[in-house]
Amino acid sequence: MITLTVDDRTIQAPDGSSVLSACLSAGIIIPHLCWMETDSPAGAPAACRLCLVEIDGFRDPVTACTVPVENGMTVYTGTEVVRSLQKMAFKLLLSVHRVDCKHCPANKACALQDIAKFLGVGLGCKPFERVLKEPEVDTHHPVFDYYPNRCVLCGLCVRICRQRHRQPQLSFAGRGFETVVGYFDADPLAAANCVSCRECLAVCPTGALVERTAFEGSTRGNS
Repeated sequence: MITLTVDDRTIQAPDGSSVLSACLSAGIIIPHLCWMETDSPAGAPAACRLCLVEIDGFRDPVTACTVPVENGMTVYTGTEVVRSLQKMAFKLLLSVHRVDCKHCPANKACALQDIAKFLGVGLGCKPFERVLKEPEVDTHHPVFDYYPNRCVLCGLCVRICRQRHRQPQLSFAGRGFETVVGYFDADPLAAANCVSCRECLAVCPTGALVERTAFEGSTRGNS
C-alpha cells in the first residue's frame, strides 16, 4: 500500500492507483465527471478538467485522475487556485448546457447539480455566453433519444459501450463545438443489444440519454 497525505490527512491506497481514486476511496470529495473506477492513471481521459489538485513538487495544478500515487506524496484538494480553476471549468461546461432542471429526468440526481452545490456556485455560466446546439434532440438511436445540450461529453456512455460490446455502437462524432455522441446503425443486432444492455443510460451523469417509453425496434434508422 502507498501512504500519502491529502489535506493534512494521512491515507493509503493500492500501488498504481490514481490520486483521484485514492481520495474518493478515503471519502475525500474531488469534483469529476469523466472518470471511471476501472481507469488507470495512464488511461484516464481527463476530459472534464474538474479533478484538479495541487501536489508538492508539481509546478502547476494537475488532474488527479492522471497522477499515480507515490509514497510521501502531499496533495491539496481545496486551495484557492484549485477552486478557481474548477469553477472556471464548470462554467465552461455550463456555457454549452441547457439548464432546464425542472424538465430534465436527471433532476435531483444530476452530477452538475452536485458539483454546483459542492463548489458553492449556481448553474449560470457568466462571464461566458451560453451557446447551444441544434437540434435539441437526436432521435436516430433505436432505443433512446440523445439531448446534445444536456451532454457534457464526459464520454462515459461511449467508453462503457466499448467495454461491454465487441462491436460498440456509440462514438464521438463531429469536431470542436459540434462534437456529439454518435450512433452506428450498420449492425442489425444493435437495437437488440441496446435493449438488453442499457449501460450507457445508467452511467450518463446529466440525463442526456433518455430511453423511449415504447421501443420502436428497427423502424428507426440513423438517416
